[in-house]
Amino acid sequence: MQSVQLSLLLAASACLQLASAVPVLNAPSCPEAYGVQTYAHPEACDHFFLCTNGTLTLEQCENGLLYDGQGSVHNHCNYHWAVECGPRKALLEPINAPGCEFKYGIYPESAACSTNYIKCADAVPYQTPCDPGLAYDAKTHKCNWPDELLDTCNPEAVVGFKCPEKLDPHSPSAKFWPFPRFPVPNDCERLITCVKGFPRLITCGDNKVFDENTLTCEEPENVPRCAHFKRK
Repeated sequence: MQSVQLSLLLAASACLQLASAVPVLNAPSCPEAYGVQTYAHPEACDHFFLCTNGTLTLEQCENGLLYDGQGSVHNHCNYHWAVECGPRKALLEPINAPGCEFKYGIYPESAACSTNYIKCADAVPYQTPCDPGLAYDAKTHKCNWPDELLDTCNPEAVVGFKCPEKLDPHSPSAKFWPFPRFPVPNDCERLITCVKGFPRLITCGDNKVFDENTLTCEEPENVPRCAHFKRK
């Protein structure tokens, strides 16, 4: 029954004039009477149907965003480069505000290697840092290992460490070959792993800390120097 109702609901869209948050008149009720659900518009990738406790509205994504059913950037929409529209159409018009091509988007800080990027929200650019040890990758619109960005980045400069060309085969680091590990001085939560000769800064997860003796992430109570460490 719900699928039939939704099919009728979407069919009704052919008679609608596209506008933001317009109640849909003379349309079937929402498939679900309670809660919040969203449904793709059959023709427009920058519009979608929103059901809120049984009330149906036609919504429009903000400039630079499109609907894919998984969007969490703003009002159920996602960055346009992350959405596969299929046959649905969308008109993307850049606004070219200072620092922002679209009202919502993610952009490189510069053409050079950078550990920051620009995140635009409501046409306001915000400088946003990558996690320590990462640099912004304009191709994926995400932060990435600097050794994956050798065209622009120097991993040694980003991480602040140079991987040794030779290792003592009996050293603790050599036990993890071909990805030898090294401690970060006075750091309880991170270690350095060398990948193909380039350093990567790794953060221990699950609230664990790094033991510079075993070169592994352990429970805090097992590492006296970091027993009272709390991640920020």
